[in-house]
Amino acid sequence: METVKAIFKNAWPYQQDKMNLPVKDVEAAIPFYEKMMNFSVLSRKDEPYKSVILGRDKIQIGLSENGSDPEQDGCFFEVDNIITALKELNANGFEKDESAIAFHKHGDTSWNVFFIVAPDGLCYCVGEKLNG
Repeated sequence: METVKAIFKNAWPYQQDKMNLPVKDVEAAIPFYEKMMNFSVLSRKDEPYKSVILGRDKIQIGLSENGSDPEQDGCFFEVDNIITALKELNANGFEKDESAIAFHKHGDTSWNVFFIVAPDGLCYCVGEKLNG
């Protein structure tokens, strides 16, 4: 039985650059994104520092050994369905139930969200925009 997957529609960085998210070790970070979050490696670079571009659905993010603190960065991922996203991640080894989903309001927009922290220290908020 194939797991239904959420569609990742947008990625907004907490700091300045979703294509330059800091990690201590790019190679050590990649398996989490491939296995847990269903990203694929699109490209790699060694200059000006080691980095990788990851993609899934309609989004791309970049991880880089740029010397910044991963615990101070991450992204907000907009998904088409928060329940499907949570079930997909749980099927991949994430361990949170629907009680992890919380209501958040940002400006005039309401969201249902949950958080996932990668082993590299980056924090991600996964959210579905609510209608109305």
